[in-house]
Amino acid sequence: MNQTYNPYDNVLQVVQQAADILGYSDSDIEAIKYPERELKVSIPVRMDDGTTHVFQGYRIQHSTSRGPAKGGIRFHPDVSADEVRALAAWMTFKCAVVNIPYGGGKGGVVCDPTKLTENEIRAITRRYTAAIAPLIGPEQDIPAPDVGTNAAVMGWIMDTYSMLKGHCIHGVVTGKPLELGGALGRNDATGRGVMFTTHNILGKLDISAEGTTVAVQGAGNVGSVTAKLLYQSGMKVVAISDVSGGIYNPEGLDIPAILAYLAADRRNLLKDFNEEGTIHISNEELLELDVTVLIPAALENQINADNADKIKAKLIVEAANGPVASEADPVLTEKGILIVPDILANAGGVVVSYFEWVQNIQSVSWTEDEVNNKLREIMDAAFASVWDLAQEKHTTLRMGAYLIALKRVVDAKSARAIWP
Repeated sequence: MNQTYNPYDNVLQVVQQAADILGYSDSDIEAIKYPERELKVSIPVRMDDGTTHVFQGYRIQHSTSRGPAKGGIRFHPDVSADEVRALAAWMTFKCAVVNIPYGGGKGGVVCDPTKLTENEIRAITRRYTAAIAPLIGPEQDIPAPDVGTNAAVMGWIMDTYSMLKGHCIHGVVTGKPLELGGALGRNDATGRGVMFTTHNILGKLDISAEGTTVAVQGAGNVGSVTAKLLYQSGMKVVAISDVSGGIYNPEGLDIPAILAYLAADRRNLLKDFNEEGTIHISNEELLELDVTVLIPAALENQINADNADKIKAKLIVEAANGPVASEADPVLTEKGILIVPDILANAGGVVVSYFEWVQNIQSVSWTEDEVNNKLREIMDAAFASVWDLAQEKHTTLRMGAYLIALKRVVDAKSARAIWP
């Protein structure tokens, strides 16, 4: 794998390409190239064994031109400033492409939650929240779960922020437990959005979902929900993977049984799952399977210059952020592989985060059906806009999405003008 890969360079490259097509000058997009705020924090934590360990954390706001910054918090050993910077920028364009009134932000802590106790994770969360508290808030920057974090972590952030402010503030984060103002449907929202998008692209290509083969890389929240919903919709999920590797069955996997196994104990991994007819494969092998739909739902840069020519899927739906490096895009396009970009395909999470925030600040509550129906409406409309523009401009779906998103961000910046 390319060790010099910088995800933020990936973002800038695509933005420049979109700007060229839109006829923007350097001045039109200059400010968008630079995040508005970057905070790096040290997080001292008393570990369970009595020692003190200092973790590094980040919160980066790429743009607030269209509204408060919005974006998840990632707990992962590979978190870096460049990664968080890129993720924040992707959030800017993701919110713009689905046209919700947010800018982009992101956060992360360099740690491995699989090797930490719940007490240690809670301590990291609370100290990190205190460190970034000057930057976040319902009107400034609203975090959410991402890789390595979940609803419980969001609850601790909400509680810590509320204690610092002296009163309960539900809207500081989304993806919270229902008891703390969380939204029905939020946990499944990103995967549900990927499912809607997968069905939308299959519909455009006149491919029936029933029996169509799909491989899902990643069995975290997004990958597992995507696999579950596609399985329920009649698609044949032939492979799924986690950090330990993948399992493959050309006749289709029993997704409910696999997810039940993984949910039974957080230490359960797919390398230890055995079912008649399944073959254990690597994550790399999963990406190269001959399937109709490939859904990378793990980390960025999974498909790059090293393996792009080996991809056999007809469609790639990007459930993760940045799973296809920009260097791989032209190789895949040349092979006739359609890519539905991350800023469209996985936007379901931020859409329902927006719904949660709206409910929090208005003190109202929506049913799960209301949430899912509103989500489908927004995802379908965004997909149709991207598809139509890509067809009109004779470009890729990724470029179609960036053309729509970049124009909305530039228009907002232009209307506000440069201050002072």
